[in-house]
Amino acid sequence: MRAKNVLLVIASLIFYAYGEPVYVLLMIASSLMNYAAGVVLGHVERGRKAVVACAVVANLAMLVLFKYADMLVATVNAVLPVALPSPQLALPVGISFFTFQALSYVIDVYRREVVAQRNFLHVLLYISLFPQLIAGPIVKYHDVEAQIGDRRASVDDVAQGLRRFCFGLAKKVLIANNVAIAVDALFAASPQELNVIAAWTAALAYMVQIYFDFSGYSDMAIGLGRMFGFRFKENFNYPYVSCTVQEFWRRWHISLSTWFKEYLYIPLGGNRKGRARTNVNKLTVFFLCGLWHGANWTFVIWGLIHGAFLMLENMVPLKRLPRCVGHLYTLLVVCLAFVLFRADSLAQGAGIIAQMFTGWSFDPSSMLLACQQFTPKFLVAMAVAAVAATPVKARIEGALDRRGGTASLVAHGLSYVLGFLLLALCLMDLSSGSYNPFIYFRF
Repeated sequence: MRAKNVLLVIASLIFYAYGEPVYVLLMIASSLMNYAAGVVLGHVERGRKAVVACAVVANLAMLVLFKYADMLVATVNAVLPVALPSPQLALPVGISFFTFQALSYVIDVYRREVVAQRNFLHVLLYISLFPQLIAGPIVKYHDVEAQIGDRRASVDDVAQGLRRFCFGLAKKVLIANNVAIAVDALFAASPQELNVIAAWTAALAYMVQIYFDFSGYSDMAIGLGRMFGFRFKENFNYPYVSCTVQEFWRRWHISLSTWFKEYLYIPLGGNRKGRARTNVNKLTVFFLCGLWHGANWTFVIWGLIHGAFLMLENMVPLKRLPRCVGHLYTLLVVCLAFVLFRADSLAQGAGIIAQMFTGWSFDPSSMLLACQQFTPKFLVAMAVAAVAATPVKARIEGALDRRGGTASLVAHGLSYVLGFLLLALCLMDLSSGSYNPFIYFRF
């Protein structure tokens, strides 16, 4: 097992250094600092709160320095009559992800949920593991502690992991990348150039892009992890079938929402201290959730919108609405909030949302901009996405598994064939296309 871990650590560091040659040292330093904090927590009884507080502050200080310094300086300069220089530090890829994983380790040791790890290699592997290093899912230490020390990957694990990887790659390359062309073109135009058709196309296409881009990466990470013997938890569960915003967050970016729940929402009091305190806790969590996504007020407002609707759902029994009404309500909230998430500024986001409801201009220029996006690739990708975003495939597979016998075997065999066909299509598409990084690489 030691040889396996050494090999994975070397591969992970090379993988990260390929894109971030200097910042690989930052990640190693972060791992060493949190390892040391864990060792201290494992050996002392007094002052444990001070130790974990110092570790949390150090981790967050590193995150703030590299990710939010420019935003804070710009905000101060806008509010006060000063002109502070902007640090303009390059953002280390995946810093939000590996920082949260490091915090998970230290807090788990502090809570005595896990034993402090004496082997630095294990902590470094946990923080640097390359399948999910730069865009998640966020893996909590107590979920993989045993797997780091002892794991096995059977032939079946490798086969299923490779199939999962192929399907994830197809989500990214064949769906997300093809709708991204339209998204980029429409968001590059000024809101005034968009009519209602173009504005709704931009909003709906971005919903498709971000889901299939991010869930595709998560599938690839889960698949790769399984090939190496790791069982990462699911990160998405068909979020666009949700009937409330609360349900949406039980299905969307599950690793992030559960991280905030375990390490922030519950320690703040959760829902145990009355309705008012519960609402404040939810709003706090989603303010920080938005901020976690990026150093821009568009992300903060996006998070606050979700927090506000969760507060609303806590006061109004929206679950009693007919399912179709709840589904439309949830999709509308998510769609409009994602416009702000994608926009470069609050003004642009507000302008596009306004055009979605008031842009009834059908002059030749606005119609041309809208119609130019409806390429065959775009239309096929959107149609496939409309089906793939629902649990149709999972239900069919479940029904066949329950029947068992030849039908189940044939279905599983066909799924592997489909996986390799999708891989071939992806390779052909990538060979003729341009570089299109995963959206969550910048977070």
